[in-house]
Amino acid sequence: MTADARPGTDVVLLDFNGVVVDDEPLHFAALRDTLAPEGIAVDEAAYFADYMGFDDRACIREAFRRTGRTLDRRALDHLATAKAARYAALTRTALPLVPGVRDFVRAAAGAARIAVVSGALRREILAGLERAGLADVVACVVSAEDVARNKPDPEGHRRALAALAPAPGPVRAVVVEDSAPGLAAARALGAGCVALTTSYTAEDLAGADLVWDSFEGHAPAELAPLLREVAG
Repeated sequence: MTADARPGTDVVLLDFNGVVVDDEPLHFAALRDTLAPEGIAVDEAAYFADYMGFDDRACIREAFRRTGRTLDRRALDHLATAKAARYAALTRTALPLVPGVRDFVRAAAGAARIAVVSGALRREILAGLERAGLADVVACVVSAEDVARNKPDPEGHRRALAALAPAPGPVRAVVVEDSAPGLAAARALGAGCVALTTSYTAEDLAGADLVWDSFEGHAPAELAPLLREVAG
């Protein structure tokens, strides 16, 4: 990626699940296993169609809503903790990376600041970045704990921009996402967007500027035309 001569900051905003780590099947399995003792069944097709892009608490609330059941804050806290523990157990044996992500992001960090903005828990993101060999080049992490509104609201992206570009001057951003809510957040922010088909089909993500299968065969220079000036 090549920045132009204007003063300012260029930022690449990465989602985490499905962009850095290819772990949505693990999140599905963890949610399924957590809800099964509650008598709530979630199959894989429903997860990818209706739950993708939500954080853990939103997934659990949605599952209860669909069955016409309510749950109080204490029950939600318990189930969210159980789901996180189940995900952690699954990732101890396998945490696949999105192909090409390490080399691509490390190269992009030479010309732009890198942030991760995700509905995942901070500890999950930090562990995944260590596993991916990217912890030292990611300058900012915005996780589920940091925002009041999740994607498709761009609150998380704006928080990352405020942290990475606090000084006056133009800020240009491009977002890499893998979900429809993530794409909507990028559009609401006003940034360019690359969508990866790790979770949705290319047709589902047709509103992105570019749609890639993964990072393999791509170079950060392809992001340069998508850097758009945004308000922090």
